[in-house]
Amino acid sequence: MANKPTLAVLGGTGALGSGLALRWIQAGYKVIVGSREREKATAACAEMRSLLSERGADAALLSDLDNVEAAAAADIVVLTVPFSHQQSTLAAVKEQLSGKILVDVTVPLMPPKVGTVQLPTAGSAGQAAQAFLGDDVRVVSAFQNVAADHLQSDHALDCDVLVCGNDAEARAAVVQLVEACGMRGFQAGPINNAAAAEALTSVLITINRQFKCHAGIRISGL
Repeated sequence: MANKPTLAVLGGTGALGSGLALRWIQAGYKVIVGSREREKATAACAEMRSLLSERGADAALLSDLDNVEAAAAADIVVLTVPFSHQQSTLAAVKEQLSGKILVDVTVPLMPPKVGTVQLPTAGSAGQAAQAFLGDDVRVVSAFQNVAADHLQSDHALDCDVLVCGNDAEARAAVVQLVEACGMRGFQAGPINNAAAAEALTSVLITINRQFKCHAGIRISGL
C-alpha cells in the first residue's frame, strides 16, 4: 500500500487498542492514540514507544491526542472502547467522522455474565454505531475475536478476522488493516452480520476459561 492512511485508535490506551496500534506501527502506519483525557494517551504512548524501540519499529509513527482531535486528524478511525462507552464516545466525535471509515471493535459484553451472549436491541454494537452515525460514515465491524494478549505480543497470530459492513470498499480497506496485523481477514457481509462475530466473543471467553488460553477463530476448507 503506497500511501498508507493515518489511523486513529480511540480508546487506544487499553490493551486491545494499544495492541492494534503496535501492530500497525510495525507495519509502517502512522497511528494516533486517542483518549478522553489527553494525559492518558500521552502516558500510554510513552510505554508503547519503549516496546516499539525494542522491536526495531519506528516509534516516530506514534502520536497522541484526545479523542476528538485524533478522529479529526485521521483517515480511518478505530473504536476500541467498552460497550458502555460506545455511544458517548461516538457522540463526541460524530462530526469528525463524517465521510470516513469507522472500524468498530466494540463487543456488547455485559458484566458479570460476559461469557453469555447478550446482544443489544439494535441487533449488534456495529448496527447501533451505523444507525447512530448515519450513512455518511462507513461503519465496519472487525477484530472482536482477537485476544489483546496476542496483539500485544510480537509473535505470529494464528487467528482470522470477520469484517462486516455495508460498503464493500470500506470492508476491503479494513481487510488490508487485518493483513497488516499479520492475520487473514474475510469480508463477511453487511453490518447486520456483525452480530455473529460479536456473539462469538462470549463463546470464546467461555472456552478461554475452560482451557486457560486465548482462543481465536479460523476459517477452514478454503
